[in-house]
Order: sequence, then structure tokens, then C-alpha cells
Amino acid sequence: MLYRLTDEVVIMKSKNRSFNSIAQLVKKYRLQHPKKLSQVELSNLLGYKNGQFVSNVERGICAIPLKALGDLMRILSIPQNELVAAMVKDYEETIINHLSDEAQRQNVEINSFEEAGRAPREFLD
Repeated sequence: MLYRLTDEVVIMKSKNRSFNSIAQLVKKYRLQHPKKLSQVELSNLLGYKNGQFVSNVERGICAIPLKALGDLMRILSIPQNELVAAMVKDYEETIINHLSDEAQRQNVEINSFEEAGRAPREFLD
């Protein structure tokens, strides 16, 4: 099930995982690259055989493996702090999604990370 938060951000609630921030960052830097790299070209540079990998990343379907982060930063000239911030934001959203699903089962509402931090202990285990 998909939930649209804004025109740019769609979260796949059924899986709880969020890759939206890293998706937007990769697409932004790929399109700004001096060579205007295609998804296929970037995938190949990262060691993948076709463009499906980058397509999936840019659509927020999957994460970038940790072993590929250094190459991604180098190829697209992404500042480390931006990459880390995007990944942390995605992880935070993933946690909130998970806690929100758990809370819904218990009829508790969690609207923010701050509220999630105050969630009953059983949601954090």
C-alpha cells in the first residue's frame, strides 16, 4: 500500500522502509553531473549490468549497498554530509513507519520522531 505525503514523497507503508531521501539525492546529482549520466551509465560505473539498479534507487524501491557508497560519492561528487543526512533521514522515516504500524495495532498515534521516542517500551523492542 502506498501513501502520498507530498508530490515528491511516497512511502511504501506495507514494507515500512523509506528510501525517499537517498532516491531524490541520487537523481539530483546524476542529472547535475557534467556528463548527464543515464541510469544505465551510472549503474555500469557502480558495477551493475543494467540501469534497473539506479532506476530502483531513484524510485525509492531499494537502498544503495554500503559497499557502493564510496563509488557513488566519487562518481556523482556528492558531499559526504549530504549523503549521510539523506540516509539518516530515510532511517528515521523507516523507524517512524515501523512504530506507527505497531502503534496502529495498539490504537496509539505517532506523528513524529519525537513522539516515537516517547512510545511505550514494547514498540521499541
